[in-house]
Amino acid sequence: MTAMRKVKDLTGPGRTDHFGIGGTDLGVMAVAPDGRLVSVFGDTFERAGVGGRGWRSPVVLFGDPATARTGVEWTGSTGAGAYAAQALPYHHDSVINGLHVSTVIPTDLITIGGAMYLHVMVCQGIGNVHWTEVHRSTDNGETWQHTGATWPGDHHGGLFQMLTWAPGDDGYVYAFSTGFQRDKGLILQRVPADRVADPGAWEGWGFRDGAWAWGNPPTIALTGAYGELCLRPVGGRWLLSFFDAGNYRIDVMNMALPTSNLYEAPRTTVLHGTAWGREDHACGHVAQLYGGYIVPGSTLDDLHLVVSQWNTERNWPYRAMQFAGSAPAAG
Repeated sequence: MTAMRKVKDLTGPGRTDHFGIGGTDLGVMAVAPDGRLVSVFGDTFERAGVGGRGWRSPVVLFGDPATARTGVEWTGSTGAGAYAAQALPYHHDSVINGLHVSTVIPTDLITIGGAMYLHVMVCQGIGNVHWTEVHRSTDNGETWQHTGATWPGDHHGGLFQMLTWAPGDDGYVYAFSTGFQRDKGLILQRVPADRVADPGAWEGWGFRDGAWAWGNPPTIALTGAYGELCLRPVGGRWLLSFFDAGNYRIDVMNMALPTSNLYEAPRTTVLHGTAWGREDHACGHVAQLYGGYIVPGSTLDDLHLVVSQWNTERNWPYRAMQFAGSAPAAG
C-alpha cells in the first residue's frame, strides 16, 4: 500500500475566491492544444460551502502546466473578466426536453488534435441521470458547443453515466464507465478518435461464446461499487484511478492495456476514507473523499491526483485538493 500525501488545497478561500469560486468539487484535468491545463469543476458556489449565490456547473479553470507537480496554480477561467462563468448554457432547476434538470455534472474531458471534448451528466439531483452528452471546444476550453451526441441515462443498464476516457496510440479512445449511484461495476468501450461524438461508433468489450472481444455488448469488467473514474496513459502503462465507494477509498490500478484483466492488474489504495476528526492528510486519511483525477504531467513514481471532499453535514469543507504519491508497480 502506498499512501499519498497532500500537496495543497486547489480551491476555496485564498485559492479561487477571486474567480468567484468559494465551494466546488471534482476538477478533472486535461492539457489543452495550446499547452495549458484545463480543469473542469462541478457544482460551484460563491461562498465557501454548498448553496447560496453563484450556483453554476460546470466551471473551467486554466492552470500553469509548470506547476502541475508542485501544486497547480490557476491562471484564468472561462467567461469575461475574472469571474468563472458557467461553461454550458442552461439554467439550474429548469425544465429541459420536458424533464426537470437541477444540474449538469462533468465526468471527464479529452484532447484530440486541436479540439477538446467534455462528457457530462444531465441530472435531477445526485445519482439521477436523465441523459449524458458530449460538448466540444475548439478554442482550448474557453467556449463549448454541444456536439449533438447524447445517450439516455439507462444506456447499457445505467452503466454509461460516470465516464472516463483516454486516447490510445492505435486511433481509438478507450472509455470505462459506471453508474452515478456508486453501487455498480465498470464496463469498457472504445470508439475511433475521430468519431467520439458519434454514438453509433462506440463498441463494447464483452464476454460471449467463451471469449472477450470487441463488438460484443459490454460485460462488467470489474464488479464493485464505484464512483468517479480517471483513465490515463502514463509512462507506457495505463493508469485507472477511481473512487471505490464500496470500500470508502481511492485506488489506482496499473494496466498494460485497457483490456487487461482488471482482477489481476496491480492495484493499490492510495487514500483511505475516514471520519471527521480523524483525518491525517499527510498519511492519506481523508474524510468524505471522492474524485481522484490524474494530474497531467504525472509519472508512475510521482503520481498526482485531484481529490474532492465534502462535509455533507456542515457543507464545508467542500473543495478540491491535490495529493501526490506513486502508482502501483507493474506486475
